[in-house]
Amino acid sequence: MSEPVLRKATAPGHWQDVPVMHYKKEGEAPFQGVTRQVLFEDAGGAQWRYFEVDPAGHTTLERHVHTHAVMILHGRGRCLVGDRIWDVQERDLVRVPALTWHQFRAAQDAPLGFLCLVSRERDRPQLPSEEQIGQMRADPVLAAFIQV
Repeated sequence: MSEPVLRKATAPGHWQDVPVMHYKKEGEAPFQGVTRQVLFEDAGGAQWRYFEVDPAGHTTLERHVHTHAVMILHGRGRCLVGDRIWDVQERDLVRVPALTWHQFRAAQDAPLGFLCLVSRERDRPQLPSEEQIGQMRADPVLAAFIQV
């Protein structure tokens, strides 16, 4: 079955015939208040996904061999890319290079919804070791930000 040509928005952050799924399996990796939707499975060898992070929620601190292209669709928050933390809001674009630690956090009082474009064929996320977490926590700014 081929991908549909059009998927109509049914509500903010929701599209026709696109199920809202768990971000990851419980206990697989630390995260809080995140859902995911696969919008298109084979967009020229890519997968286009939408993630919604509840207020005060966060994605997993992880890295991959593949790169990410992210567009903040609505809301606001902050993201870690490498050793820098960036404030993000609607329409901002974030590039996550290969093998770069990253984590997205929604603001305390607002959700964060973002589109993510990745290769359909990609590696599994790598979680930081205790040693790598210790190295990140040596920087007080990163220590205050990361959730593990």
